[in-house]
Amino acid sequence: MTTRERLEIPSPVVVTGGAGFLGRAVVEALERRGVGPVVVPRSARYDLVAPGAAERLLEDSGARTVIHLAAVVGGIGANRLEPGRFFYTNLMMGVQLMHAAMRAGTERFVSVGTVCSYPKTLPAPFQVESLWSGYPEETNAPYGLAKKMLLVMGQAYHQQYGMAATHLIPVNLYGPGDDFDLERGHVIPALIRKCVEATERGAAHIDVWGDGSPTREFLYVEDAAEAIALAAARYQDPAPLNLGSGVEIRIRDLAERVAAEVGFTGELRWDAARPNGQPRRLVDSRRAREVLGWRPEVSFDEGLRRTVAWFRAHRGDR
Repeated sequence: MTTRERLEIPSPVVVTGGAGFLGRAVVEALERRGVGPVVVPRSARYDLVAPGAAERLLEDSGARTVIHLAAVVGGIGANRLEPGRFFYTNLMMGVQLMHAAMRAGTERFVSVGTVCSYPKTLPAPFQVESLWSGYPEETNAPYGLAKKMLLVMGQAYHQQYGMAATHLIPVNLYGPGDDFDLERGHVIPALIRKCVEATERGAAHIDVWGDGSPTREFLYVEDAAEAIALAAARYQDPAPLNLGSGVEIRIRDLAERVAAEVGFTGELRWDAARPNGQPRRLVDSRRAREVLGWRPEVSFDEGLRRTVAWFRAHRGDR
């Protein structure tokens, strides 16, 4: 990313989940913009699900701004395996932290939600006004609804207490540092790992979930981090903002592009008995671009190239 002008954000800034995939990028974006100090709490000391942990965190850090990224996340397989954990942990972390922030008089609270909160079937691009027009796709619903409750809570606390609570809804993220575990990881890192390992083994095919017909919109992690930093500085409105690249990709085409980037020439064997997930994902992020002065900078092809290169360079670290 290029050098940026300084952002004025009330500090200290607490970034929950700041040691994770998106969190590391957000911390770097804040520090690049001259924001500090930035506090990254660790769950071993501050288990945000436990009563009282959020209060201790805010007292110990003196936080004036909270960016809440901490979450239990995963792909379709992980969501199907542990829906209760995905719901409870994500809900309790966010609810207790926001309530503690309101009571402590924290000046700004930014919660980062998920595109999984949108109804399963919806005309694309998704408008934030359509968030309540149906139930989310079933495999991701517990996670998506837990995150959506933070939007409700932030708007309620804004109305009653005047809290500056902002809610951002990013599309699927990808990039260096992602989780490449085949059970927990999302579609891009999982495909990269499968293709790299199949190439090394000389395998004739890889198995891919679903029939390849759904579409997804992907946003490079550094572009998402830049939007979050800008929102913390420039947006204190309770109306949610979509964050997306504006590029919709069919999963079948995605798999072919990943295979080509990796150099895997075998067969992509589609398993239609596995769930497809939501049929389409594409959001309308024009308002974020207008109010934040933000534009995604990394093209999908460039982002994919960087992600594959990172995975190959860091496989021994994971």
